[in-house]
Amino acid sequence: MSMRVIPDQDQPSAAIEISLEKPLLDYDLLQLEQPTPRDVDAVLVSQGFRDLVDDARGVLTDLLTHSGLEITQLTGAICPGDDEVYRPGLWIVVRDPHAAAKKTLPGAIQERIAVAATELSKRLQLA
Repeated sequence: MSMRVIPDQDQPSAAIEISLEKPLLDYDLLQLEQPTPRDVDAVLVSQGFRDLVDDARGVLTDLLTHSGLEITQLTGAICPGDDEVYRPGLWIVVRDPHAAAKKTLPGAIQERIAVAATELSKRLQLA
């Protein structure tokens, strides 16, 4: 599993990109590597992937409940791989509604987001 936390410049939010790199039998997501981005689209609209997004939202909501952070976007993503293939993934945007507007999130909050993303990956067995 490849995961990146990307803080938004001059905004109190950060994006999390999680590329799926191993089959997820529970979600009937077996063939993840695709030759073109268009081929990943079929995976992103499958019932199994929609179930994964729903489960991810529930787990992440639970993880962020007492953090003061909120999910503003959780959707599918097309993630390019190093080996010239494309994979489906999760794209999540987390925001701190209490942070100053037009300011990048402090490092401690970015770290909290990274910890939540890692725990999400563990709970859904993405890693």
